[in-house]
Amino acid sequence: MTRETAGNRGQTTIFMMTISNKKEKQGIETWPLFVKVPCMQCPNCGSKIPVYKNPTPTVDIIIEINGGVVLIERRNEPHGWALPGGFVDYGESYEQAAVREAHEETGLEVKLESQFHTYSDPNRDPRQHTASTVFIARAQGHPVGADDALQAGIFTRETLPPLVFDHAGIIDDYFNNRY
Repeated sequence: MTRETAGNRGQTTIFMMTISNKKEKQGIETWPLFVKVPCMQCPNCGSKIPVYKNPTPTVDIIIEINGGVVLIERRNEPHGWALPGGFVDYGESYEQAAVREAHEETGLEVKLESQFHTYSDPNRDPRQHTASTVFIARAQGHPVGADDALQAGIFTRETLPPLVFDHAGIIDDYFNNRY
């Protein structure tokens, strides 16, 4: 059951949605759960449209080259070393985003080999909740930092610098063949 509350905060109307337990029909006493859902109003028909806050899709790329993996030093916060990657653009596949981000940040033309794993811990990125699909790719040449990267380099398991986000865990999973 959904019912509108009287409150209107600027452009956002708040709905109260009552979600009831199926066991209630079997005579078991339950209490309703009330969830506030912000809504927009359709400019054409006036219908109320719920707005949900969802994780933002991202990609990260483990680029294998010359016996190591490519990392970039980030130009933007949080500063530090990371896997090349970024946000998936609207209308773009995750694979297209991975190839684009790899080229933008390292100058390398990559060949995607496989999808490694998806990491979605809500705390993986201090800026917002993201869900990152990680790809393994191969490339030739020498990476050069560009776009969001100050510099790029090739690192082995033994020469890894400290990493930002959850990238140390991703690299550990990669080197230990966890997925």
